[in-house]
Amino acid sequence: MPLMGNAVGTGIPSVDIAVYHLPELVALALGGLAIALAGAAFPAGWAAGTRTQSALRTE
Repeated sequence: MPLMGNAVGTGIPSVDIAVYHLPELVALALGGLAIALAGAAFPAGWAAGTRTQSALRTE
């Protein structure tokens, strides 16, 4: 971001760039991982419990 701001001749304040601190970033990353795992659990469980031919046909 600072390089792009400098390229067009404007300065971007660090307050605008550093919005999240480390604890917030860790919480957001873990929350995203939990959402991704929860969203993948149902389809993966269904595919594991069904016949291979049916699972591949529904893709």
